[in-house]
Amino acid sequence: MQPKIRIPHNFAPRNYQIAFFNAISKGYKRGVAVWHRRAGKDKTAINILAKEAFKRKGLYWYIFPTYKQARRAIWFGMDKAGYKFMDHFPPQVRKRSNDTDMLVELVNGSIFQIAGSDSYDALMGSNPLGCIFSEYSLQDPRAWDFIRPILTENKGWAFFIYTPRGHNHAWDLYNMAVDNEAWFCETLTIRDTGAVSKLDVEAERAAGMSDDMIEQEFYCSFEAALPGAYYGKEMAKAEKENRLTGVPYQPGFVVNTYWDLGYRDSTAIWFAQDAGREVHLIDYYEASGESLSHYRNVMNERGYTYGKHYAPHDIKKHELGPGKTLWEQAKSIGIKFQVMPKLSIEDGIEATRQIFSICWFDKTKCRRGIDALKSYRKDYDEENRVFRLRPVHDWASDGADAFRTLGVCHKFQEAKEEMKDLDYGDPENYAGYYRGGL
Repeated sequence: MQPKIRIPHNFAPRNYQIAFFNAISKGYKRGVAVWHRRAGKDKTAINILAKEAFKRKGLYWYIFPTYKQARRAIWFGMDKAGYKFMDHFPPQVRKRSNDTDMLVELVNGSIFQIAGSDSYDALMGSNPLGCIFSEYSLQDPRAWDFIRPILTENKGWAFFIYTPRGHNHAWDLYNMAVDNEAWFCETLTIRDTGAVSKLDVEAERAAGMSDDMIEQEFYCSFEAALPGAYYGKEMAKAEKENRLTGVPYQPGFVVNTYWDLGYRDSTAIWFAQDAGREVHLIDYYEASGESLSHYRNVMNERGYTYGKHYAPHDIKKHELGPGKTLWEQAKSIGIKFQVMPKLSIEDGIEATRQIFSICWFDKTKCRRGIDALKSYRKDYDEENRVFRLRPVHDWASDGADAFRTLGVCHKFQEAKEEMKDLDYGDPENYAGYYRGGL
């Protein structure tokens, strides 16, 4: 007779982990745990999930920002002692495992599956009872929007674990939860846990970790600038100056649209009105897997009076379907795009930075676009502790790329004023002029 396996298996919460570990038992269905780096967030959370999966038969998801990260961090990941996270589900409690889908079926019929918020739409049609959102501050917030009504209907639970990444969607969630008695909400810094010493922090500083990253990672500061954020300072200034507010549509002005067209990723559209010297961002829309006719209908349904539609340079090169470029297909259904010059990503980002001071954002209609601008950041090389010279390609990229179309357009218009003989349809002339010192 095999010995009984106790769940949680090979895990006993530390004193500071007990409140979170017992949150569901205390009646909480929702919760936020903002813990410092190396506090044991994932180890605690996976054992919460294991415990709950044996209490109630059903489907349980462990969600990371990306599928790739989920595989590395949990499916193949281990704690600092070398103990694998998946070993908290020992062979005796498993009926079967599927490496491709990162799925384990337990002997009681429950299913544990690891997923990435970058492909949350692939989970549609499922009915989870419990979800852990790990590193939620880096996740696509639409994953939670998709899952939330399912959990409400089946009385399931969801918990979010993360360290801060500035004033983005995770900051909004925390501020909601901290004042909501129905939500478990906890912040733990190294002062609270003692799991990381000040000597450890100073060793990280000596190894090159910035003050902002130290405040963020070890002291859970939402105020520290998101390391590597391209538009962090600009968005913080806009927030401080109350330019993230209500910005209504003004019928006396046309609406121009600025696009990033996804032939593989999402298509993102900013709706803007030039009001004097100001740019009013009145609306934002994003979707994936849709035809150009869908976006034309979206624009028509809004009832705006449109001026011009602007797209990045590659619209004349890429095809959404066989035979015609995106530009040609758009023209055939009545969307005539003005094509922006080809600039390097760095030049385009710099041009975009220069227009933030005149931009006002509708905080409701542009919420996802605002989150994208706050979250758009450089890729960080953990091993070498340096930022790579390229953006992270994640859920925030599409909205930020569409906004870069706006930035390049405004710089283009300035160039036209200075170069009266510039041919509007010749992006290469403008690109050379820009590199010459615009």
